[in-house]
Amino acid sequence: MADKSPPQYWFPAKTYGWGWGMPITWQGWLVFLAALALFACGAFLFPPQESLALYIVYEVVIAGALVGVCWLKGEPTGWRWGKKK
Repeated sequence: MADKSPPQYWFPAKTYGWGWGMPITWQGWLVFLAALALFACGAFLFPPQESLALYIVYEVVIAGALVGVCWLKGEPTGWRWGKKK
């Protein structure tokens, strides 16, 4: 028999607005902290004073990867106006 338990999301949907909140599992925290570390490394790998375009591309790729993981492993999102009554 297939397990019918609800999926374990790494990132919950925000209560207000669109998107995801802070991680709720260790896997989510690992992804979040790795993205923060990669964001910080970008300034050293591609110094903005020397190659601004490469720095921007690097940061956009990291942000896109984080959004992609949130999309795949996060709670389905949509515009929300608060908690359901």
